[in-house]
Amino acid sequence: MKLISYQHNGIDSYGAVTGDRADRVTDLRSIFGSRATDLKALIAAGLLDEAAASIANADATLPLSEVQLLPVIPNPGKIVCVGLNYGEHVRETGREITEKPTLFLRVAESQVAHGDDIVLPPESSKLDYEGEIAIVIGRGGRRIGEADAWNHIAGYACYNDGSIRDWQTATPQWTAGKNFWRTGGFGPWMITRDDIKDNQVMTLITRLNGREMQRTTTDKLIHSIPRQIAHISAFIPLAAGDVIVTGTPGGVGAKRTPPVWMKPGDIVEVEVDAIGVLRNGVCAE
Repeated sequence: MKLISYQHNGIDSYGAVTGDRADRVTDLRSIFGSRATDLKALIAAGLLDEAAASIANADATLPLSEVQLLPVIPNPGKIVCVGLNYGEHVRETGREITEKPTLFLRVAESQVAHGDDIVLPPESSKLDYEGEIAIVIGRGGRRIGEADAWNHIAGYACYNDGSIRDWQTATPQWTAGKNFWRTGGFGPWMITRDDIKDNQVMTLITRLNGREMQRTTTDKLIHSIPRQIAHISAFIPLAAGDVIVTGTPGGVGAKRTPPVWMKPGDIVEVEVDAIGVLRNGVCAE
């Protein structure tokens, strides 16, 4: 299934993208009502299979073009990002591969949906792209073993870990540069785990104004998805709807000669072959 969060006629809702051209929406909130008022609640209640059955028996009357998409999970409890997780990116930053994953956190307010503009703040001109794959946790837990980690995944989405580089590198801590308001893209939808095989090799591509800037495959991850889940859940329980952003490959704008920064009017795309294309414009705040 392709599951989205969206707003229609001023009301927040969620649903499934259906149709031969993936251009229709089945409104799942109207089906589940108080049992699951948003996509995170649907996942937490273990209703994904029931949702799939409901879609098969429902009419998708709402055009996708008439809804305002929201970040896939608008209200995640946690967004844990994995840094320096592809060898090429580690090398271009002049760092060394670490035994444990490098982690940082994002907040929900730092995200935008597919089709929205990423916002360049007046405090900086060094806005960079980072194409990534996000996983959405389906079943929570503490100290999840790597062998069981796939069973804790609800699905996958495209992610752009947009970064304000001068604020990121001003101190040893990355929090500020990774959390400027509306700098990270999350969408367009979540593809449920049943549509992507466990350990399936996915191709990730980032384009800026049509020019390919990043390309990799997930078999090149330094710390695999199961290892990420096991490591993070060792120190904090994961919950349904939590998001793990799995790392960006080499080719970021900051490490190019000369550097390439995103500017107002640009279009940035993150494509994952098994998921789709996340597309965002760029505007000045």
